Amino acid sequence: MSFFTRQMATKVPKLSTTARAFSTSRPSQLARITVIGRLGADAESSETAKGNAMIKYVIGSNSGTKENPETSWFRVVSFPKTDASKEYLSSLPKGTLVYVEGDVSMQSYQDNEGIKRTGINIVQSKLEVLKRNSPKEEE
Repeated sequence: MSFFTRQMATKVPKLSTTARAFSTSRPSQLARITVIGRLGADAESSETAKGNAMIKYVIGSNSGTKENPETSWFRVVSFPKTDASKEYLSSLPKGTLVYVEGDVSMQSYQDNEGIKRTGINIVQSKLEVLKRNSPKEEE
């Protein structure tokens, strides 16, 4: 063993094998997702059974090549804590480019034609508007 590696071996503390080296946060049983995409429609306001505010919206995220583009659609629900955040989210028009972080789950459902499908649902924990849609972009 060289002098350098011997010095490093004595100076570097050993990490516990049970420690999560990639994060200082507590472990979670939730799956997390980050999506950048455009709002597919105006947000819809409603309330939960307990009367809490709830905003539902859809994000379309593009991938693939210019010749063969693909869009993945994500259903998102937000539970705003203040009236101001509810109004802000409700005011975002279709086509607005957003960055969303949240907890993700998959759910099976039947579409209008009776076909069984599986969709990805996101419970929003963070939203950032990257670019508001302008009237020219809507056309």
